Amino acid sequence: FGLLLGILGFYWITGSFEFRDLFEIFNNLIYNNEVNSPFVTVCAALLFAGAVAKSAQFPLHVWLPDAMEGPTPISALIHAATMVAAGIFLVARLLPLFIVIPYIMNFISLIGIITVFLGATLALAQKDIKRGLAYSTMSQLGYMMLALGMGSYRSALFHLITHAYSKALLFLGSGSVIHSMETSVGYSPDKSQNMVIMGGLTKHVPITKISFLFGTLSLCGIPPLACFWSKDEILNDSSLYSPIFSIIAWSTAALTAFYMFRIYLLTFEGHFNSNFENYCTNKNTLLYSISLWGKEGSSKSINKNFHLVIMTNNQSLSFFSKKTYRSDENVRKRTKGRPIAIVNVDNKKSYSYPYESENTMVFPLIVLVLFTLFVGFIGIPFNQERTDLDILTKWLSPSINLLPQKTNDSIDWYEFLKDAIFSVSISFIGIFLASFLYKPIYSSFKNFDLINSFVKTGAKR
Repeated sequence: FGLLLGILGFYWITGSFEFRDLFEIFNNLIYNNEVNSPFVTVCAALLFAGAVAKSAQFPLHVWLPDAMEGPTPISALIHAATMVAAGIFLVARLLPLFIVIPYIMNFISLIGIITVFLGATLALAQKDIKRGLAYSTMSQLGYMMLALGMGSYRSALFHLITHAYSKALLFLGSGSVIHSMETSVGYSPDKSQNMVIMGGLTKHVPITKISFLFGTLSLCGIPPLACFWSKDEILNDSSLYSPIFSIIAWSTAALTAFYMFRIYLLTFEGHFNSNFENYCTNKNTLLYSISLWGKEGSSKSINKNFHLVIMTNNQSLSFFSKKTYRSDENVRKRTKGRPIAIVNVDNKKSYSYPYESENTMVFPLIVLVLFTLFVGFIGIPFNQERTDLDILTKWLSPSINLLPQKTNDSIDWYEFLKDAIFSVSISFIGIFLASFLYKPIYSSFKNFDLINSFVKTGAKR
């Protein structure tokens, strides 16, 4: 409704819905001081309100969790390439209008920086894998809105493109994980999307794990993946715009690396926690820490109904359900030796493990991995001497030629390397903290015999 009022307001002022006519007429009216400044500001704010609601910017972001109810392909389209991107594109397309109105650009950048930090902090506390990625999208859209508020329209649209591929890869990867988890927990979104009961999926869904890792590294800003080029450009522009905004933007870059690797580690590393009977809605303590808050959140008490049993090779098949899946033979081959089983003393049960998704689900992941690797190169301004390979600027020129153009877009490679090293260092700090808090102390209990041997040696002494 606010967007409609803003459109009608500017039509009443200029008498045109055409972008080019609208910009030219409005600029002439502003230059000749022939418009009511408060009314124009209100109309611009109403237009921006539509973009805020559409792109889940603060404070109109509350609809975002409910949008996670649909299938993950729909989530990939909504949160990567279409619906939430529409607000960013609207502001970018109307930037010649906003840029001549006092205070609106500052307001846009303020909303953007608030959303950047708020989205990252909300993503830190999610246990639903899809909701964690949704709030991550909210934070990244905040980066784009911040760039638009600073007047850096090119970097905003560049990040819109690179983020779309990376986030689509992550959402489809999460869909593959959820599909695999349903083998073990059944069709129950509260369980199949719950990162608390995942873990240890690396050996069960290796292709999904590798593709998800590429998307995670891209969103963290690790070169040469796509989001590194665009995100680094926004961070550098924020340093020139405002010291306070720059500090928040750089700090949130570390938070981004932290919460993305939190999602990755809870999902793929450690142990498969689904087969613990009291993983869900049971107030009893757990045998093994699956706390959302890392190793510090674990309880030292153990549920006495469960025991660790070292099994022989002949008994190892009790890991699996009677129903056979295509990947069971591969999983059985991995369980050679003497693995640890989880046995309920009162009622012995066998459990089924996840398996890799079908080719129809895995193939799009591989395609998106390729785009995530190479799409970032379209926005690097390789303007050296007579060679002009800045593809993105050429694409945007028909739409943004009314804006002031930079006379020299070529890269100062020394400054670029200095900023890139600092940016990657910030990301690695977040990755290190996430690994410290969420990576298991022991990658598995496969070293159980080794531990026992040390204990026996100590006892003999």
